[in-house]
Amino acid sequence: MLHRIIALIIKEFLMVWRDKRSRFVVVVPPLIQLFIFSFAATLDVKNVPVAVLNLDNGEKSYELIERFQGTPFFSKIDFLKAVEEIPTYIDQQKGIMVVFFDQQFSRNIDQHKEADIQLILDGRRSNSAQIVAGYTANIVYQYNQDYAAQANVTLQNSALVVRNWFNPNLYYNWFNVPSLCGILVLVIGIVLTSLSVAREKEIGTFDQILVSPLSPVEILIGKTVSPIIFGVLEATLILTIGTLILGVPFRGSFILFYTSVLVFVTSIVGIGLFISTISHTQQQAVLGSYVFMSPAIMLSGFATPIENMPAWLQPVTYLIPLRYFLVISRGLFLKDTPADIVWANIWPMLIIGAVTLTTAGWFFRRKLE
Repeated sequence: MLHRIIALIIKEFLMVWRDKRSRFVVVVPPLIQLFIFSFAATLDVKNVPVAVLNLDNGEKSYELIERFQGTPFFSKIDFLKAVEEIPTYIDQQKGIMVVFFDQQFSRNIDQHKEADIQLILDGRRSNSAQIVAGYTANIVYQYNQDYAAQANVTLQNSALVVRNWFNPNLYYNWFNVPSLCGILVLVIGIVLTSLSVAREKEIGTFDQILVSPLSPVEILIGKTVSPIIFGVLEATLILTIGTLILGVPFRGSFILFYTSVLVFVTSIVGIGLFISTISHTQQQAVLGSYVFMSPAIMLSGFATPIENMPAWLQPVTYLIPLRYFLVISRGLFLKDTPADIVWANIWPMLIIGAVTLTTAGWFFRRKLE
């Protein structure tokens, strides 16, 4: 029995590797997606245009404007001449923010009075607007500190110093790459498994397997082991590129990481096998895969926190293996998550894997009989 299963696994590997389209799907798209999502799909706000309306024309306002021009966050500083230009600038989305200095700005500072700066932000891009406002607040705060030291002015004695654990510089890559490790492994595992049986049905080799000495259980094992191995190799590739090329730290245990990957891939292979058995063509298999993957990724907590989802929708996320693996992957990459927390997210995936593989196996044997 064992040698027959090994022969089927080798045959599955050769089918994937010798087929140009399958080989392309396994290698090229994950690499492209890894680099695109790492650099392009980011919540960091850089090189954004902003405008300044300076009615003060004093030394202090120009000094602060120069600090805006010297920061990498703002690529272009537009200078407005009148208040009436502000609505047009924001409405036409020429920039995300307008900084307004009134006529008394420099005079108030020279007299050691409070000097106000008004920020007009484009609320249609709420997330970016909040980030830009934060950048501006940091620039103004640093200006206050420097001026107070230069003018020998005493500011408030207490100050809030923020330190971020695990990702002190708030690099979005450090958050994104561990998440992509789960998402891309999910894509490869589902696609390869769903194409497995559908491909053989389409090219006519599935009937040859049915008349072979292989039993339904042996066919099932052979069809599942190959995608699991490819999923583990995919995770290894992402781990290597993420740490060595993209500079993302990995602080956790490799044993826990690969154990989690193995359980995660196993839990999704059953779903892919179920899609494959009910599909007659590869096109149907691909469509069925993306019907599952799109909501799975959206509900996993990758883009939006699960806590922010509606209360009636949150229980659905417990059925998605990616939800648990993202917690493990981010934790092992950035903060060396202990084994007990990793196990708390592994056992739900074990249950999901047992259910999906059992259901897919029953459906698969029923198709063969």
